[in-house]
Amino acid sequence: MSCGEPHETDCSEVLDHLYEFLDREMPEGDCTKIEVHFEECSPCLEKYGLEQAVKKLVKRCCGQDDVPSDLRSKVMGRIDLIRAGEALPEQDVSLDAGRPAATTE
Repeated sequence: MSCGEPHETDCSEVLDHLYEFLDREMPEGDCTKIEVHFEECSPCLEKYGLEQAVKKLVKRCCGQDDVPSDLRSKVMGRIDLIRAGEALPEQDVSLDAGRPAATTE
């Protein structure tokens, strides 16, 4: 997505890091660049607002549920692999705690 206007920080870069921004998992300097971009770019600001609303809704509806520790470990392991640029194993597609991965026979 791009609004077609030139920006110091490109729309695609902002949207690629939108969830990190929402979760406050970015360095302060990067957050500032994204905030400046939102001041200039209404389509990206609108996308941010939508994602922020979804996050609040999920937290309100599901925020009280406890996450099984083995599921949390699997998810965090996958996040670490993705951040390191490593490929994910294809056969292990299930993140459901206590459930085996789906098999084809």
